[in-house]
Amino acid sequence: MIVRGGGVEAADPDSFAPRSGDAVTNGERNTRTDRGRRSSAILRIVTGLLALAGVAVLLYSPAASWLSAYNQSLIVDGYRADAADADPGPAAQLEEARRYNAALSSGALVGAGASVPTSDAATDLGFDYDSILHTRTGVMSRIQIPGIDVDLPIYHGTDPATLLRGAGHLEGTSLPVGGEDTHAVITAHRGLADATMFTDLDRMQRGDRFTLTTFGEVLTYEVVEIAVVAPSDTLSLQAEAGRDLVTLVTCTPLGINSHRILVTGERVTPTPPASLLGAGAASGGPGFPWWIPVFLASVLVVALYVGRGFRRASRRASPEVGDSAATA
Repeated sequence: MIVRGGGVEAADPDSFAPRSGDAVTNGERNTRTDRGRRSSAILRIVTGLLALAGVAVLLYSPAASWLSAYNQSLIVDGYRADAADADPGPAAQLEEARRYNAALSSGALVGAGASVPTSDAATDLGFDYDSILHTRTGVMSRIQIPGIDVDLPIYHGTDPATLLRGAGHLEGTSLPVGGEDTHAVITAHRGLADATMFTDLDRMQRGDRFTLTTFGEVLTYEVVEIAVVAPSDTLSLQAEAGRDLVTLVTCTPLGINSHRILVTGERVTPTPPASLLGAGAASGGPGFPWWIPVFLASVLVVALYVGRGFRRASRRASPEVGDSAATA
């Protein structure tokens, strides 16, 4: 009731009712708060996903290289058994390869503007090139370069698909079985995002050694010459009388690939004991995949970041829920 001038008047019951305008205002405020929480949560999720995407992009190259090296190590480790089980056997395969080499009359040509050497000698030999030094996986040999941590399978040919799998032997040059008057040419990519291969070939120096293992034959070569060939230059890689040579070829400089680098090694006889031991050992694989814990740690950090945002939003919402219940 209301007292006025000594009199008593009954109060209007409607005066105690909440105004409709106030109710709408509170509802709108709650709606805006809910929208703000949702926007904040969505922003955190998007930020976290973008951060993970950035980490994935940074880790793609080392992860892809690791996987490629791992697959190549499996192939290399299986090569010895594949060569032993080949039909015809290792002795017959090696003899056929030596006949192929004896029939060669020309070598390789590093032509102007060519990314890999070429040779047309094989077309006139009358041999089935792909059937010589043949295994079920297509691997003819294994190349190990300890100084730059290379351990690759060598396949027949140098077509683009082959060079994505490993090193390639240039058809028309001597097969990698050694012997006087031979000159084999092995080529591989460098600078690939998903494989290392010959990326560090430019680090090799005269006196460094590399080893080829072909159907049980272990052949070690010492680098005697390193040449960088300009795009406009032409260089012939011929067999030389009385010499046993292997030339490794790739593009340079890294990322530009305008020139070609040629690393030529000459046979070391007898084969050093260390090379014999290394040729019989497993490849060892690419080492620990450090990129896995890095990515998992990134996922954990993002999860904590997003989860913390949700917890904060929940704590802010709790007092409002309590106030609403008390008002009711």
